[in-house]
Amino acid sequence: MRWSKYFIPTLKEMPAEAEAVSHRLMIRAGLVRKLVSGAYTYLPLGLRVLKKVKDIIREEMDKKGAIELFLPSLQPVELWHQSGRYKDMGEDLIKFKDRHNRVMVFGPTHEEVITDLVKNHIRSYRQLPINLYQIQTKFRDEVRPRFGIIRSREFIMKDAYSFDRDSAGLDKSYKKMYEAYEAIFKRAGLKTLAVEADSGVMGGDVSHEFMVLAESGEDLLAHCPSCGYAASMDVASVQGLALDKKCPRLSLGQVKVKEVDTPGVSTIEKVSALLKVRPDEMVKTLIYVREGDPVAILIRGDHEANEAKIRKYLRCAKLEMATEDVIKKVTGGPLGFSGPVGLKGIRIVADNSIKGIANFVTGANKKDKHLINVNLDRDFKIEEWADLRMITEKDNCPKCNKSIKIENAIEMGHVFKLGLKYSKAMKAEFLDEDGKLKPVVMGCYGIGVNRIIAAAIELNNDKKGIIWPLSIAPFQVIIVPVNYEKDNVRKVADQVYNDLSEKGIEVLLDDRNESAGVKFNDAELVGIPYAVVIGERGLKKGVLELKDRKTSQTTELNQQDIIKKLTTLLA
Repeated sequence: MRWSKYFIPTLKEMPAEAEAVSHRLMIRAGLVRKLVSGAYTYLPLGLRVLKKVKDIIREEMDKKGAIELFLPSLQPVELWHQSGRYKDMGEDLIKFKDRHNRVMVFGPTHEEVITDLVKNHIRSYRQLPINLYQIQTKFRDEVRPRFGIIRSREFIMKDAYSFDRDSAGLDKSYKKMYEAYEAIFKRAGLKTLAVEADSGVMGGDVSHEFMVLAESGEDLLAHCPSCGYAASMDVASVQGLALDKKCPRLSLGQVKVKEVDTPGVSTIEKVSALLKVRPDEMVKTLIYVREGDPVAILIRGDHEANEAKIRKYLRCAKLEMATEDVIKKVTGGPLGFSGPVGLKGIRIVADNSIKGIANFVTGANKKDKHLINVNLDRDFKIEEWADLRMITEKDNCPKCNKSIKIENAIEMGHVFKLGLKYSKAMKAEFLDEDGKLKPVVMGCYGIGVNRIIAAAIELNNDKKGIIWPLSIAPFQVIIVPVNYEKDNVRKVADQVYNDLSEKGIEVLLDDRNESAGVKFNDAELVGIPYAVVIGERGLKKGVLELKDRKTSQTTELNQQDIIKKLTTLLA
């Protein structure tokens, strides 16, 4: 491909709206352009990368026996009511009425559609197991699209769905997909961590996320450098209490509870400053609503509630913070002043970390009032204890008890053991060999195709631009002729271009009438792994320059040797 005949609109300036490194470089290198918030056009260079990522995914999925199909983006809303997920998806679900007044959904995912398909065509155990996958555009009405193609409203996913007779079969299918994911990410040049994860609205009991550590990642994960334990923040378990033994109020003994004035002060930070107590000497009472019933969750003041853990403990798909009216009805006081003392007629569940503290501060269930010197058992009792908070770096690894690290990461893929969630709800059944109808056992496996591109850039770049992993680079070689208009330079450049092309090497020839500086800057910006530099000075010595974008190492070789070298490197 000749640059002058291609479409590569590179930019010198940094795009103002771009937050992440990958977003900035994708725009500057002419890979994508934003149409509207959360929707991007893939320009020719970006599309070449996208195709290579898709090819890797298809090859690894096919190796594991998965079968590709293509499902429609338009979905009837009735399927979402059948599965029970219509309310769970909330405002993320993009929907409209067609000319026949029928409500349709732009698919954010395809569990409902694939289950409906299988239920109508899989009748017997002899047709199982089967694994069907697609690479498809998805749509979600994100509140705040961010980081370019990492979080957008329109995005590309590979989603696969396995169907088995029983849990043992699901285990085998899950293992195959897990292995396929490891191979896909490795081939794309990504080092991923497979972490325990929350299944969320997808459902199921077991799931893993494949994460790439990156500063711009919008997710957080906890991992242990010592033993390799890794989990998303939603499910990372807390074993210790993370209690500071020097906490001054522990040494006071049990002091008489006292009501104090806190006019207009309701947050942990402000109450802490006013009463001169530390956040870990306070207990916050959070009122949630679970399927219409209020529940009080007690969390230590310096900790953050983990709603995924709370949902799992309470066994509910949806959990909402109570409105101010509900809080007033349940506690007798306004929002921001709730506390456990005197609470009646409401289920109370406390995080384990509260067990170790004494003489703590809580809301008094009255406007502008708090209680100090509150103690367990004496002032209120707790029947239910659980791990309900986010892990912190003060906690130890739940597996080996050594230090834990919390870092930003980008989610690349997610695998789920769905079990019977969809097959039972949508009556996807098969006739087993014992003659009985049984629901199929399902698994679901998703990869953010766009995110592989963004993550590769996040992990492979320098101040000059992108450094592509060879497997997904838009071209393998770029030829940079200095003064292409010179006959001797043009002749050699064209010959090298033709020789490499004939050997099946993907090569881009920068034949523009631009200065050497512009060409070198653009070559490094777009990040093609190998550059062949051809200039009059080198030709006089009978050599060309071969430059490795990753190492910046330059080697002088004659024309024949440079062809041989690249043929060997790219074999």
